[in-house]
Amino acid sequence: MVSGTLRTASAGRTSPEASATETPALTCSHLSAVYPGRQGDVQALRDIGFSIRDREFVSIVGPSGCGKSTLLRIIAGLQQPTAGSVSFGGASRPGTGLVFQEHGTFPWMTVVENLAFGLEMQGMPRDERQARALDYANRLGLGQFVHAFPRELSVGMRQRVDIGRAFLSGAPLLLMDEPFGALDAQTRWVLQEELLRIWLESRKLVVFVTHDLDEAVLLSDRVLVMSGRPGTIRQDVSIDLPRPRDSRRDHAAIREYTWHMWQLLEPDVRSGLAIKG
Repeated sequence: MVSGTLRTASAGRTSPEASATETPALTCSHLSAVYPGRQGDVQALRDIGFSIRDREFVSIVGPSGCGKSTLLRIIAGLQQPTAGSVSFGGASRPGTGLVFQEHGTFPWMTVVENLAFGLEMQGMPRDERQARALDYANRLGLGQFVHAFPRELSVGMRQRVDIGRAFLSGAPLLLMDEPFGALDAQTRWVLQEELLRIWLESRKLVVFVTHDLDEAVLLSDRVLVMSGRPGTIRQDVSIDLPRPRDSRRDHAAIREYTWHMWQLLEPDVRSGLAIKG
């Protein structure tokens, strides 16, 4: 591995230096999730535990069906765990922005109306929210499309609207479930860079689910590597690469991290596909 760069932390803990100075903004403690099935209960998650600091970008990777999306829904409060708890630094659940692979734009709203929706729900006056949404549209390269409807946009442009709305809402916690999974490689690279740029300006707490190991390393401060079902946290990998990152310049270092994570994932991925190594 890259000498002095790859660090891991025990599941359920932040890095030692972080723990000494900051109360975690998000803590999942002993989370389990069980779904009833015709042939018996199916355990999706088992004893999940980790903490995340404010302003941290943490990705979750794991084999298909390991419970990544279930975990994200539990954090969002959209689903109750069978056991365990989610806490937010001793405070109530913060405002949360959600971005999913399926486009969440409202088809009857224009780009600027979609961007301003969260601000409207907060009661912000129309002129102010329109001005902020127009400014954000320009920053996202959508200035020429502010009055267009989602059906008139490319897939990548609709996803930019989703991401922009989540950041513009002011929510301190963003949960993103494979937002770039359906995009072609070129569009994904552009939006990864755009997401990093926006995040570096706002430094919100982001939990990002992805199947793409390169993407996880490029974007994240830490990567939680999950096991196959029932999903547990196999390893918490700290990404000690300077920001801003560049997928071309940092290719060698990124590849060493992804190789390490693939070695953790490969047995479960092969087992799930019934393929022997």
